[in-house]
Amino acid sequence: MEFRRIRDLREDSDRSQREVAELLYIRRTVYRRYETGEREIPVWALIKLAELYHTSTDYILGRTDRRGPVE
Repeated sequence: MEFRRIRDLREDSDRSQREVAELLYIRRTVYRRYETGEREIPVWALIKLAELYHTSTDYILGRTDRRGPVE
C-alpha cells in the first residue's frame, strides 16, 4: 500500500507532514489523507515524492521492494 510507504519514507528522512506538504504545494491535511489512504495520490504528487526520496514510483506503489535510487 503506497500510503504506508510514503509515511515510512517521510519518517526515514526526518521530515514532518507539514514539510512534505509544503514541498508539494498542498495543505498538510491533504497530505495526511495520502498517508492514511483516505485519498488517492495523484500522479504528479507520486512523481514528486519519488524524486524527493530518490526512489521509484514502483517502490512507492508497492510494485517492487527495491527501494534504492532509480538508475
